[in-house]
Amino acid sequence: QVALVESGGGLVQAGGSLRLSCVASGSIFSNSIMSWYRQAPERQRELVATITTRGDIDYADSVAGRFTISRETGRNTLYLQMNSLKLEDTAVYYCNARRILLGIENNYWGQGTQVTVSS
Repeated sequence: QVALVESGGGLVQAGGSLRLSCVASGSIFSNSIMSWYRQAPERQRELVATITTRGDIDYADSVAGRFTISRETGRNTLYLQMNSLKLEDTAVYYCNARRILLGIENNYWGQGTQVTVSS
């Protein structure tokens, strides 16, 4: 059974910081490309940041320079450090694990954690 459990969301003032965590179960973490997505009300889910098993990282333009994605293999944990938060960062943030096994791609999602940035 694969499970991704996010934590760390909350209410923060604009300009503040939060760190999200995502703990993955089983062997999924070490063999997957890990990403953070977010979805604001009435908007489509969007990719925020991605980190591969080799440590290659990519960010959405809207968060580059403010957010930092990282992974800690020994703890099966993915992080998203969010600094200089803006009102438009308000969304539900989801952890995603993408694994390709025998040519078949599997995606796994967490339940999401709410981030609310206030003025």
